[in-house]
Amino acid sequence: MKRTLTAIAAITTLALTGCGGSSSSGSSSTGSSAHQTITVWEGYTGVETTAIKALAKQFNASHPNTTVEVQFSGNSDYALQKVLAAIAGGKPPDIAYLYGSWAPNIASNSKVVTLNSMIESDPSFNWNDFWPSERAVATVNGKIVGVPALVDNLALVYNKKLFAKAGLSAPTASWTWSDFEGAAVKLTEPASKQFGWAYVNDGSEDTVWRYWAMLWQAGGSILNAAGSQAAFDSPAGLKALELLQRLTRQHAIYLDNGSNNYRSLFGSGHIAMLWTGPWDLAEIINEKASYGVQVLPAEANHQTISGPDNWVMFDNGEARKKASWEFLKWLTSPQIDLKWATMTGDLPIRESVTKLPGYAKFLAKYPGIGTWVQNLGNATQARPSIIAYPKISTIIGQMVQSVLLGQSEPKQALSSAAQQVNAILAVPGA
Repeated sequence: MKRTLTAIAAITTLALTGCGGSSSSGSSSTGSSAHQTITVWEGYTGVETTAIKALAKQFNASHPNTTVEVQFSGNSDYALQKVLAAIAGGKPPDIAYLYGSWAPNIASNSKVVTLNSMIESDPSFNWNDFWPSERAVATVNGKIVGVPALVDNLALVYNKKLFAKAGLSAPTASWTWSDFEGAAVKLTEPASKQFGWAYVNDGSEDTVWRYWAMLWQAGGSILNAAGSQAAFDSPAGLKALELLQRLTRQHAIYLDNGSNNYRSLFGSGHIAMLWTGPWDLAEIINEKASYGVQVLPAEANHQTISGPDNWVMFDNGEARKKASWEFLKWLTSPQIDLKWATMTGDLPIRESVTKLPGYAKFLAKYPGIGTWVQNLGNATQARPSIIAYPKISTIIGQMVQSVLLGQSEPKQALSSAAQQVNAILAVPGA
């Protein structure tokens, strides 16, 4: 699914825990030979719509005792609200695609199937084959509440022609923040409306998760080890905001208002560098831009942020749970996942996919995507799996936005944001 990072604060206003729903709406049959029809809700568009329908058809043809019905349920916050309404009405889907950031909010719902026992009893599923960032996001307080559906991360995409025109060498894997900052300034030409870099500055999670990557690269953390207090108000957090402030003052950053105009501006040669993910690659290729892909620059390290999403199962009776599990095992198996990735341009959700014979064909079809795959090794931290995260995200989005717009100084903005986050975390159950 193309990464859609909308404002997620509204999620915390939903009464998730109490949406237990009525008893199972599925078949009461527990016989393994009884035919089962399971419903899968997804929010795909474009090539992914074609892919999920084609794979469901393939599964149905090879599994005569199960019929998978794929239904579009929307995306963004609406998808979660629709699932919750279905649970309350006693008719949830069997499987739903949900953003990883929603996992803590839905984990305690009684209709969500906890997958630990299924995974432990089936060694062939190989849970450890999924990337660490995926497993971290799918696990809430030790409960595995989803099977990874998508994984991505941020890498540095650069315009080769603009670098050559400026007399700059291409970014390397040893680039530092200093290298990045110097290039961004040199690649900025106000007269021709050319910017060295672009930053999404609408205050949404799209704003926030770029800042998290910078915080981690400087050696910082979002919260303390206990998750009880803010830790971003630190020398690392300050370094990140000060870098953003310096580049903004030098007019080196194109501030995107959330309209995603940065994509076409990169393609037309008005932006030299992006920190973006594989979801933008198809448009960059279509724009016929001369581009390269490299890992993000480092201060203390090259960490990136990953945005895994999940397939979440709901309890509609033992027979339908078993059929749903069989479908998810099949859909996320290495061979089928490689097929999915080749059809869509999404990153493989399993590390073993990179060792399959057809992986080279995938790399050739999407030039540069191999860097994002390798970059998953730099996704060593995850956003906190706590119910309060959406509120924290809103505060951080406003903090970053205020600095980029010149409305506050980095140190002041950090202190104010930390105070607000600590007030939220002090509330029991946050």
